[in-house]
Amino acid sequence: MLIGIPRERADGENRVAIIPSGVPELLEAGYEVIVESGAGMAAHFSDEEYRSCGAIIADDAESLYRQTNVILKVRAPDAEEAGLIQPESTLICILEPWNKRDLVRQLAERSVRTFALDLVPRTSRAQSMDVLSAMAGISGYRAVLSGAMALPRYFPMLMTAAGTIHPARVLVIGAGVAGLMAIATARRLGAVVEAYDLRPEVREQVESLGADFIDIPVPETDATGSSGYAKAQSDAFYAAQRQHLSDCVARADLVITTAAVPGKPAPKLIDQETIHRMKRGSVIVDLAADRGGNVEGTVLNRKVDVDGVTLVGHVNHPARVPVHASQLLTRNITGFLLNMTKEGQLVPDRDDDIVAATLITSEGRIFFDDDPKPSAGVASTQENNEPDINIKEKDTV
Repeated sequence: MLIGIPRERADGENRVAIIPSGVPELLEAGYEVIVESGAGMAAHFSDEEYRSCGAIIADDAESLYRQTNVILKVRAPDAEEAGLIQPESTLICILEPWNKRDLVRQLAERSVRTFALDLVPRTSRAQSMDVLSAMAGISGYRAVLSGAMALPRYFPMLMTAAGTIHPARVLVIGAGVAGLMAIATARRLGAVVEAYDLRPEVREQVESLGADFIDIPVPETDATGSSGYAKAQSDAFYAAQRQHLSDCVARADLVITTAAVPGKPAPKLIDQETIHRMKRGSVIVDLAADRGGNVEGTVLNRKVDVDGVTLVGHVNHPARVPVHASQLLTRNITGFLLNMTKEGQLVPDRDDDIVAATLITSEGRIFFDDDPKPSAGVASTQENNEPDINIKEKDTV
């Protein structure tokens, strides 16, 4: 079987699905590997490096798709690119099927077998294939660096002949993989860090990284879903949460929000009133900007000033660290592929929990039938994303 590694065509996407050092493992498993010319250039891997590792270089996407029957990508193809995939081929990528139903139908109509890496279950066996966790760690790291660059003050405490500089106060909302990496990075830079998560079981992880865990008396609820991610909550829950978080946000110099529920709009955690309570020069990095944002006033892929507070709404932070992001993706994707490989052939077992959870289309059928509908509370905070306050666009970083 021939594996194709196309060049990513999404704007700002610098990652590649398989780096050169990942090719020999695929060859050893019985595959041949064809890489589109220039596929690794944005991630700083040359065609010659792929050749030296045993890959064949295709001149363009049409040539690559015509020859291959297994396609490994980072991001989902657009409609034009999907039209190049040969019928009966297999596509493995981060698909976001909730947001790409037309694409899913197109792939099914072309009899493409599709697997969504973003649906890999959070189990011990699937840990090495968990693309979302691998990329979330990078996002948490980059969020702190973006916040530090935008913050008009030092992170660490410094004692100098000219006086003592007090450390910055950082608040991380959401202690998943991204949040925990953000906590660790901010602590390494010398900040005083607080963190909040609606799942009380993460307290120990937060405190082990040297941060203070914030207790907020909110209505008791089942906060963790079966997938291991936080579950969407009710109107009353989010109202109580915002009220108690407001004081914590107001005293922070940098706030990083990471709250997201797969397939649904991000919950609004910081409103206009809370932003007005923050000190001028404070910064908020909203890692949920691509899902509507955790913060009122966040503008997708922009850094804006909201009455003296800087809101950073950049997305796809892993693409800004393409070397290591691609290295991690290579391990995730290779592990996923080899889990379905026997004697050089792709043989998915529908009884395998990883295969069952990620299979989207096969033999002209659509297997993804989940239709997540956000609760009224989440939807209502999503609808109005244009606050009635003074916003000035800044240069992006």
